[in-house]
Amino acid sequence: MTGLLAIKPLVTDVPGLAVQALRLELDLTPKAGLVDRANSGAHRDMDYALFIKSIAAITPWFYLFELAGKRYAQRPASEQLRLLRTKGIACEQEMYTATGGVNTHKGGIFSLGLLSFAAGCLQGQNRVVTADALCQQVSEICSGLVERELAAKTQPITAGEKQFHLFGLTGVRGEAERGFATVRQAVLPFWHQEQGERQLHNALLRLMAVNQDSNLVSRGGIHGLRFVQSYARKLLATGWDKAALRKMDAVLTARQLSPGGSADLLAVSWVLAELPA
Repeated sequence: MTGLLAIKPLVTDVPGLAVQALRLELDLTPKAGLVDRANSGAHRDMDYALFIKSIAAITPWFYLFELAGKRYAQRPASEQLRLLRTKGIACEQEMYTATGGVNTHKGGIFSLGLLSFAAGCLQGQNRVVTADALCQQVSEICSGLVERELAAKTQPITAGEKQFHLFGLTGVRGEAERGFATVRQAVLPFWHQEQGERQLHNALLRLMAVNQDSNLVSRGGIHGLRFVQSYARKLLATGWDKAALRKMDAVLTARQLSPGGSADLLAVSWVLAELPA
């Protein structure tokens, strides 16, 4: 092969972007009900320093996820999630060891781990790593996940299973199976409306306004979820500044509400926004 046909596809460091995204999400301050540089929000079992330990512990795993994606790139998408899952569980154990059993990044490991694995798959298939290609690959890897792990459970046990059967919420599984549609529809089209820290705050508010956040339902029921969605929509409609965000933080903290699912999707948003569309 010669000329343009010989040019290799762009290789992008998705695992590195994932780690940067976790730090950017953590450092963003203020964040309503969430751990940040100022306080621990609605959480009494974790703080900023614990999150730093957690990120350090799980960082190498994103590169291992990418390597696994390259190794299994030619396997059917229906098999890839099973092949990835054992590594994901091992990564979670590293997190729990570093945090003394506290769940700091389980959702982030799932979503960003899938993106890293999908990047490896694309590279292994000699395809260009773009935001659209990554989301499509994740969707294919997770095809049927909601049906198998939520809908098929006639006697729900876990919080995710109960939320599906009570309210139809699909949580992080649904986000992955739909190729992070919430991020692609509610955040990325508006990404360049703001710059710097305001860009991330605006994205987080947009996520909180529409995301069916299972963390909020676990803490405050369906009414807690609707309260946060309404609050975020009002700020987006009327305008917001740091003072408004600090007030929102105080309100959600007092109600013990933490939009952790939206925080995870904020990290996903940043990774996708950094990639070619």
